[in-house]
Amino acid sequence: MYKICFYVPALQAEEVKNALFASGAGKIGNYSHCAWQTLGEGQFLPEDGSQPFVGKVGEVEKVSEYKIEMVCDDQYIHAAIAALKAAHPYEEPAYQVVKLTAI
Repeated sequence: MYKICFYVPALQAEEVKNALFASGAGKIGNYSHCAWQTLGEGQFLPEDGSQPFVGKVGEVEKVSEYKIEMVCDDQYIHAAIAALKAAHPYEEPAYQVVKLTAI
């Protein structure tokens, strides 16, 4: 089991979550579409050579984003990350994957 954590603009959060759910992520027992999210503010500075979804090269941009977490069974993790990258609007989405262990 893994935990996937990612940041996504508020307006695209549902679309990206649904892509991960369709790939098999977000299932706990007999429950699907499980996720935890909190709204915050992300910032970044697009550098030369970037093609930002929002903002301009050379200017710091602040965006209303959700931090979203969900679990994912081992068998779906590669498909889930591929779905995240395909559905996410950012050129370089920020995400983390952590291997979980049972106690």
